[in-house]
Amino acid sequence: MVALPVPTPGPEEPTAVGRRGSARLRLAIPARFVSIYSTQPCVLLDISRTGARLALPGPLARNQSGFIELGRLEVFGTIVRMEKGPDGGVNAMAFDEPIAKSLVLDIRKFAEDFELREHQALRDQVRRWVAGEP
Repeated sequence: MVALPVPTPGPEEPTAVGRRGSARLRLAIPARFVSIYSTQPCVLLDISRTGARLALPGPLARNQSGFIELGRLEVFGTIVRMEKGPDGGVNAMAFDEPIAKSLVLDIRKFAEDFELREHQALRDQVRRWVAGEP
């Protein structure tokens, strides 16, 4: 069996924007979106090597550039899709350059650790409340 070459878009065929370029890692962790206009808290809903989806209180317009800030990580890109909702919206972001697979795995580890830390903090708060501690 002969492998067929993958067609590449020519100058008259624009690359599909907003389509996933690689597998997603589903998350729900707090981050920030920083642009020249503002810095907004957001929830990183998912991430792949080529892009991410963000939930924001004020969704961003298409073609707005900026970066996602998650701890010390900064990933630059452009907003390619916007979905408005009653309490904010969801934006799809295409990264300027694909991130390393190892970085996606580091984000996954951070998300797992974040969930454990949040759970432990809640347990500690409940324990203090039951014990009557301030």
